[in-house]
Amino acid sequence: MDTGAETSFARDAERLQALEEKTRELEKRLAQVEGQAPEDRVTLVIFSGDLDRVLAAFVIATGAAAMGEQVSMFFTFWGLSVLKKGKQLSGKTLFQQMMTVMSPGSSESLPVSKMNYFGVGAKMLRSMMKQKNVSSLEEMIALARELGVRMIACEMSRDVMGIHDSELVGGLECGGVASCLADALKSRTSLFI
Repeated sequence: MDTGAETSFARDAERLQALEEKTRELEKRLAQVEGQAPEDRVTLVIFSGDLDRVLAAFVIATGAAAMGEQVSMFFTFWGLSVLKKGKQLSGKTLFQQMMTVMSPGSSESLPVSKMNYFGVGAKMLRSMMKQKNVSSLEEMIALARELGVRMIACEMSRDVMGIHDSELVGGLECGGVASCLADALKSRTSLFI
């Protein structure tokens, strides 16, 4: 065989080997990027205990779930009032008892963020929603459950505020910020309400 042809063949083999290595490297990078890509998920952090803000959160959550998105709602601090079914004073410190007395005991007693006027604003909003055949907050919560929305009560907020399991509605998950962030890091959309 001709030495020029041998040299050309050797160079082509080296180029082919370099291209194969580059392809393997690019495939490995692509796999890493695909592993970090957000999924069809929505994560909502519910910090507010205001009726109007919580309504917006559940409209977004149920809309996203109806579109096939995986939805998780992380309720913390004042947002925990949405998940309450009653008040309990026993087994709490003085400050926790005071917090319990001053906080809404359920979703039905949430105030509105503006123009609440000792609860009149919330009653007006609920009445106007009913007149327009808009689902109540409680109906939206039930719909969210039917659609598989994960509802997570913040453990730290519960501990600080002295909220017992017996004060919360059933079927909830309890978790810390790590569970919230684990969902948020995989989500296309994360909202703080």
